[in-house]
Amino acid sequence: MIDFELNEDHLAIRNTVRDFAQKEIAPRIKELDEKQEYDRSIIDKMAELNLLGVCIPEQYGGAGFDYIALGLVCEELEAVDTSLRVVMSVHTGLNSLTLLSWGTEEQKQKYLVPQARGEKIATYGLTEPGAGSDVVGARSTARREGDEWVLNGEKMWISLAGFADNFLFFCWTDEEKRRNRDHTGMSCFIVERSMKGFSSGTIHGKMGIRAGNTGYFSLQDVRVPQENMVGLEGEGFKIAMFALEQGRYTVASGATGVIRASRDASIAYAKERETFGTKIENHQLVKQKIAEMEADYQMSHLLWLRAGYLKNKGELNAKETSLAKWQATIRSEKAASMAIEIHGANGFSNDYPVERYLRNCKAGIIYEGTRDIHTLMQADWALGLKKEKRARVTLPAYSSAEVRNAASAD
Repeated sequence: MIDFELNEDHLAIRNTVRDFAQKEIAPRIKELDEKQEYDRSIIDKMAELNLLGVCIPEQYGGAGFDYIALGLVCEELEAVDTSLRVVMSVHTGLNSLTLLSWGTEEQKQKYLVPQARGEKIATYGLTEPGAGSDVVGARSTARREGDEWVLNGEKMWISLAGFADNFLFFCWTDEEKRRNRDHTGMSCFIVERSMKGFSSGTIHGKMGIRAGNTGYFSLQDVRVPQENMVGLEGEGFKIAMFALEQGRYTVASGATGVIRASRDASIAYAKERETFGTKIENHQLVKQKIAEMEADYQMSHLLWLRAGYLKNKGELNAKETSLAKWQATIRSEKAASMAIEIHGANGFSNDYPVERYLRNCKAGIIYEGTRDIHTLMQADWALGLKKEKRARVTLPAYSSAEVRNAASAD
């Protein structure tokens, strides 16, 4: 049976996040964006609401909600500003869900638990100055020395690079495979900011997401213990793709929030602005733009809900998540652009939020797989040239506390 209704938990978390974003962030976001200022205290407030571990099981310090709840959090946060959703993407989607799925019990206790509680902030290091979509073009390396690995390399365009405590670092552990561009020579490690040889910096002058921290980090002979390797040696590429899939889900749901915000801002403006002796809500072409925003919002919302439903069931969902990310991000750009047109000259000013929506949403079309990458992926799936295979490790299906308690009692 198909049920499109949100349950009580979903409604509660949605309303909590919406209230938080409107009261705590909306009044300040224009100033933060203008100053290109990142406010670390916002993450602390998100942690107090258990948002950073919203879909992490209680046994690992999380709130124990399902993956649809994660999507709702991202949609509500990005409806106010993209920088808030980015925190959820890198901390929860890319890092914590990877540790939940691929990490050892020791890694979960040491890293996942404090991350879920918001005591430690985490991010993801894959992109390099010369390697973005071409993951195997990365140059970062690790060499084995006894029970340690010596890591070297630089990562670029890393969200929260200047503040995160823990990083997932992807690099080559097999030089011959690197030369042959064989991705089975890549591995993944957990790196801590406090490790000797680690340094980071901030990127300035960004087009959008100016209220968020974006930067780079460098590793120079950083010694990492063997127990910090995530998964098995040579599984780094698979882990990176797994993480990106979860990140794409958060980007898709977040971009849907931009569409909704653009629609709502346009409706409010159309009801107050007058031209040619009438409210512009009566002009047919204004109506057309708002109608398209509404359609795009509903379609994008259903696409990410479908992906979240499959995640909850523990089913393969790379295709569905890719489709949701691709369509929601390109439609968010379209919605933000139309919102500016409805606002006219006012839309070109930051006196109204729609110009920020357009600047912010452009990044979503690029990271976690560009629109071009997802276009090709969807074509290959449709043509039967690409098939999704179940990896050694997958995202665990959602299990409510009631179900777990009943199972343990049997």
